[in-house]
Amino acid sequence: MAAYEILFARTARKELEDIEVRFAVQILKKIEGLSLNPRPTGSKKLKGEKNLWRLRVGNYRVIYSISDSDKLIDVSVIRHRKDVYK
Repeated sequence: MAAYEILFARTARKELEDIEVRFAVQILKKIEGLSLNPRPTGSKKLKGEKNLWRLRVGNYRVIYSISDSDKLIDVSVIRHRKDVYK
């Protein structure tokens, strides 16, 4: 299975920089794992959205899209669970 390339939206990169380092490290490890398995156990497709998936990492949520044809994962949002769906 070929690895997927991971892209970060500028806003997602900024959100990650603002998160406490110990949580940011955990989040990055989970995101890196998406390159080998873009739909890991625990990830969910968001209802009402065409191609958005959610990954839980502690109290944080990573929202991303998957392009199987291009082997790309686009991380668009990284936020605390209380703020992510607003």
